[in-house]
Amino acid sequence: MISCAPSPNPAGYKKILVIRFSSIGDIVLTSPVLRCLKQQLGAEVHVLTKEPFRPILEANPYVDRVLSIRRKVGEAAALLRETPYDAVVDLHGNLRSLQVRLLLWRTPSFVFDKQNIAKWRMVRLKSRSVRIPHVVDRYLAAAAPLGIVPDGQGLDFFIPPGQELELPRLAAELQAEGASREAIEAGRYTALVLGAAHATKRLPPEKALALCRKLPPPVVLLGGPAERGEGEWIAAECPGVFNACGRYSLQQSASILRQSGKVIANDTGLMHIAAAFQKDILSLWGSTVPEFGMSPYYPEGMSRNISVEVPGLSCRPCSKIGFPKCPAGHFSCMRQLDEDYIARLAGKK
Repeated sequence: MISCAPSPNPAGYKKILVIRFSSIGDIVLTSPVLRCLKQQLGAEVHVLTKEPFRPILEANPYVDRVLSIRRKVGEAAALLRETPYDAVVDLHGNLRSLQVRLLLWRTPSFVFDKQNIAKWRMVRLKSRSVRIPHVVDRYLAAAAPLGIVPDGQGLDFFIPPGQELELPRLAAELQAEGASREAIEAGRYTALVLGAAHATKRLPPEKALALCRKLPPPVVLLGGPAERGEGEWIAAECPGVFNACGRYSLQQSASILRQSGKVIANDTGLMHIAAAFQKDILSLWGSTVPEFGMSPYYPEGMSRNISVEVPGLSCRPCSKIGFPKCPAGHFSCMRQLDEDYIARLAGKK
């Protein structure tokens, strides 16, 4: 592992703006860059993001200031112009982030490689022989000209003290009783993440129910308000399963992940938060594939993820981000996942 001791910072990058507008997982994946900029250069680190994601960054001790927009870059233009940045690190690479770089055109800027051509080849030609570096490594490579080096320490996610969820409280609020209550209070539960930004990255409800019936209890379901109804249905059908979807803040849900025994998750933000806590993860892959460079990212030398996929499907990957519904109509990538196999893996110590 490479030491993260402060460098002399000979180029004089004292105040740095990092751009990443969204979303939860992508922002968590920027955390090694933020840590290295602060620890190795001793720089003042500002981050420009979208307003809903401020809390993730405000809790990060390696971030000195969070700037945010709701829709347009112009909302933050005055603040950006009046701040004398020494460098801009663009970890989003879209039209909005280009607008920021044009706004600060006198400031040196560094942009990460999105590998769009390689991803296009994988989607169009269904070739998984293409090797795309992990997005964290590409983020770090974008900031490397500033003088940082990868520190091998993995991801960060910081939970403010007021958002830590005590497990006895969780067990009581979920109305767990008997052996399930005891197991939840001891952290001997599996966290199953139901949500994802796109439907083709989510385990279908009936498949999630079938999986829950085979998992060793207790199981705590996690997701946002959109998954609350699904979670209630599964919990009502399955003893030993408890629905936390839509009941807690992101930081409280992260606290539930942190204290769990094992995590089962779709390709989504909570999967990356679980990796930041170095949890054992069973990651479930549908329309996207781990080879896009978005698999759980651990510290150097650590591998605690098992990627679960349906082998041999000629239609995968069908998208680099996902779709509202399966373009082929059958959704075999998720419907054919082997819940017996997943349950056996989840039951192993």
